[in-house]
Amino acid sequence: MTLNEVLSDEALRRREFPVTQERIFLAHAGVCPLPRRVAQAVADYAQRATGGDQESMIFPGILTETRALAARLLGCEPEEVSLVGPTSLALSLVAAGLPFRRNDNVLIYHDDYPSNVYPWMALAERGVEVRLLPTRALGLIRPRDVLAHVDEHTRLVALASCHFVSGFRIDHAAIGEALRQRGILFCLDAIQTLGAFPTTVEQVDFLAADAHKWLLGPCGAGVLYVRRELQEHLNPPVYGWHNLRCPDYVAQEQLVWRSGARKYEPGTHNLLGLVGLKAALELLLEVGIGNIATELLRKRARLIEALRARGCTVFHADAPPENASGIVSWFKPGADMAAVHQKLLAAGVVASLRADRQGQRYIRFSPHFYNTDAELDRALEVLDRSGS
Repeated sequence: MTLNEVLSDEALRRREFPVTQERIFLAHAGVCPLPRRVAQAVADYAQRATGGDQESMIFPGILTETRALAARLLGCEPEEVSLVGPTSLALSLVAAGLPFRRNDNVLIYHDDYPSNVYPWMALAERGVEVRLLPTRALGLIRPRDVLAHVDEHTRLVALASCHFVSGFRIDHAAIGEALRQRGILFCLDAIQTLGAFPTTVEQVDFLAADAHKWLLGPCGAGVLYVRRELQEHLNPPVYGWHNLRCPDYVAQEQLVWRSGARKYEPGTHNLLGLVGLKAALELLLEVGIGNIATELLRKRARLIEALRARGCTVFHADAPPENASGIVSWFKPGADMAAVHQKLLAAGVVASLRADRQGQRYIRFSPHFYNTDAELDRALEVLDRSGS
């Protein structure tokens, strides 16, 4: 299935993405609807699992195959990809599992999504200095901003590949390269770009992303990347039969970690979720991440032009392509944005309502590749009817 086929064949689009039969879904930066093939893969496995041992039917093949697909997406080796579920859990494994000294500091962005804030804030209890990166505008993080706030005691920088409200996409490769030259670790929360834009890990040490946004997969079926050279230094604070040696399921006298990706997978896997993740990864790789990124930027430009023409203020509207994303957040001065959001929902247009630290509310449009221009235009028509 190609991108052009999806956008030119309405019957195919409605069959492959059933949500389009009922509503205009522009909230992929939140929690996505499942494509048909993803839902069908989960349903087929669930039905098979009624006949016996759930694991024996697909284990360990599902792990091998899903790791390989995720590694293709990330540009790494399969043994660097752990299947741990939620982004919050994966980032917490990194924060809690790394050795820190009391004079170390970490640099974070306090206005990132809390999943990429709280695990690092907790390091203060271990004597680590937690530095907060200042920015000129929400999510506007440039390489020079990061480098201006690190020093010889900075152990790690943790950032999101794209801000969840403002939609500013950072140059994670340039930031990671500069940090590596200084011996500083780089952890990336990639949930707002993985599946939408090329997000590879050549200059990244750790990366986490759940599947329920742009990856078009189930909730709680995400990935954790740990660079091979760092796996011996990152010991997770969770212990189980799967990530420690226990031949014949017999507990041993000493705790000995499994090698590779299994080290961060302590127990029984979310097999239903992994079946869905595998199908979602196959779908995205079939369409092509480069093709998806180009289409999202085209949709973004179309939305921004139309919103500005209606007197709306759009976050980072003039960001260059390398910093633009699939997220278009906006508000209209003087408008009740919560009321606008409700009018969109009532008309069958699903968008997100978000707010910044100052309490300003925004409508966040986040279409995916399968949304059509006609759908975007209908959403804009609802704004016209609502007086926004």
